[in-house]
Amino acid sequence: MQENVASTVVFILLLFLNISLLNGQSPPGKPEIFKCRSPEKETFTCWWKPGADGGLPTNYTLTYHKEGETFTHECPDYKTGGPNSCYFNKKHTSIWTIYIITVNATNQMGSSSSDPRYVDVTYIVEPDPPVNLTLELKKPEDRKPYLWIKWLPPTLVDVRSGWLTLQYEIRLKPEKAAEWETHFAGQQTQFKILSLYPGQKYLVQVRCKPDHGFWSEWSPESSIQIPNDFSMKDTTLWIFVAILSAVVCLIMIWAVALKGYSMVACILPPVPGPKIKGFDTHLLEKGKSEELLSALGCQDFPPTSDCEDLLVEFLEVDDSEDQQLMPAHSKEHPGQEREQRPAGEGRRP
Repeated sequence: MQENVASTVVFILLLFLNISLLNGQSPPGKPEIFKCRSPEKETFTCWWKPGADGGLPTNYTLTYHKEGETFTHECPDYKTGGPNSCYFNKKHTSIWTIYIITVNATNQMGSSSSDPRYVDVTYIVEPDPPVNLTLELKKPEDRKPYLWIKWLPPTLVDVRSGWLTLQYEIRLKPEKAAEWETHFAGQQTQFKILSLYPGQKYLVQVRCKPDHGFWSEWSPESSIQIPNDFSMKDTTLWIFVAILSAVVCLIMIWAVALKGYSMVACILPPVPGPKIKGFDTHLLEKGKSEELLSALGCQDFPPTSDCEDLLVEFLEVDDSEDQQLMPAHSKEHPGQEREQRPAGEGRRP
């Protein structure tokens, strides 16, 4: 009897399932969390894409828990962020905390869940675009005219206290041009543009980015008409200066390579060596001892002691006349150990 009841129940369920499939009804498809964003690192919002609804009304709920916790919370606000979103206000937002977020879809045929998304609010900051973008032409008397661009940080971002630091980027182009000209402005909220074409209408936009996070959307376009008397880009002069400088450098390099030795000799002349008065240095180069001794006044070979004394006397007298050109001998020199004789003593008649 019980087996008959169980078989009947299974048959009814299968029949109901087949009827539902024939009607195009099925469990909901898997939802996908595609973005989480914080505009000021104090609140954040997550959005998801619904899967197939299975032909039946489908209910979506977002649940989350913080890393290290087991208790699961449901989304605190489904309305502020728009359809298929969940908004976390300041009360439900914590910095340096990992949120593990899941979206669940449920209908009469069953349920499905998205893949979990791990969120750290510090790294999902995407601020709003800067505001109050203003353009003004400046024409100082003693300088080149320029375009003065100013803006303000996004309204929700607290930059005064340093809670969030923003960097800015500007782009501009003539109205009919296809390419934008981009300039990085750093943390300043003003910028000068010097090179502009006269008679053109320019479009300007600005965006911002935190230290950790993403660039904002570009701000709405602002435009300004450049008058015809505005200075043009003077690139011809700079090209001429660059070419002239390159030619001068090449000439200098060629001159140094060609006259390098003479220039070095002129700047650093050789130091003259000591010379003996009346003595021919070529005799030393030839290496003939007889001619060398003959030039010093000694006729016999090998030299006698008188000839050695004469050589010492000759060198000493010549050294005094040339104002000490020869370096002084140390006390250990053998020529200074001998007793000096008066001039003329020991000479043969």
